[in-house]
Amino acid sequence: MYHDAFSDTQAVARYAEGPPRVVPGFADMQRMAMILLAERAPDDAQVLVLGAGGGLEIKAFAEVQPGWSFVGIDPSAAMLGLARVTLGNIAGRAQLHQGLIGGAPEGPFDAGTCILTLHFIEREERLRTLKEVRRRLRPGAPFVVAHFSFPQGAHERDHWLTRYAAFAIASGIEPSMAKNAQAGISARLPILAPEDDEQLLRDAGFDGISLFYMGFAFRGWVAYA
Repeated sequence: MYHDAFSDTQAVARYAEGPPRVVPGFADMQRMAMILLAERAPDDAQVLVLGAGGGLEIKAFAEVQPGWSFVGIDPSAAMLGLARVTLGNIAGRAQLHQGLIGGAPEGPFDAGTCILTLHFIEREERLRTLKEVRRRLRPGAPFVVAHFSFPQGAHERDHWLTRYAAFAIASGIEPSMAKNAQAGISARLPILAPEDDEQLLRDAGFDGISLFYMGFAFRGWVAYA
C-alpha cells in the first residue's frame, strides 16, 4: 500500500511539504526521536531507517549527529530519489536501498526508526516487519516508531480523523483537500489502536516500550531490542 501511495510523481514532489502541515509538532517529534536514539547509540552509530523515502528524518538526525551513518530502506524508487535530493551534500552518509525490510542489510545496527510508515502496513505484515527490524538491531538498541494510531471504536475513529483534517485546514491546507485526505485515510489505511501498536512491539521482541509523543491522531513510541 505504501508503494502505491508514493508511485504518483506529483505526490512525491509534494511530499516534503506535507508532514510539517498535517503532523502536529513534526519537527519536535523528529528532534525527540533523535534524542531517544542518542541516549544509547554511540557517536559513530549506524542507524537503520525503515521508510526512508523523502529523507526527512535522516536529514534531521544527520545535521545534529555528525558521526552517525544511515542505512535507509523504502519500496518506492521515486521517494528514494527525493531522499537523495533532500539530503544534498550529506547523502554520502546514507546508503539507500529500494525494497522491503527483508531486503535490508543484516546489520547489526546501533539504532532504528520507522516514522510515518507502519500505518500503511496490514497488521500481520506489520508484525513480520517489526520482527525483521528487531533481528537487525544490537541487544538493547533503541527503536523509535511514530505513525497514525488512535482508538478504533465505531465513533472514535471518525472523530480522530475529523480532528486530523481540522488540523490540516488550520495549517493552511485547502479544506476540500483535507477532507479528501480524511476520506482516503479512513478507507485505505489499516490504522490500529494504541494498545494494539504496543502489543505488536512486544510480540516482535521489543521491551521497555514507552509513549513519547502524541499529536492528535499520531503517536510515537520508543522501544528496545
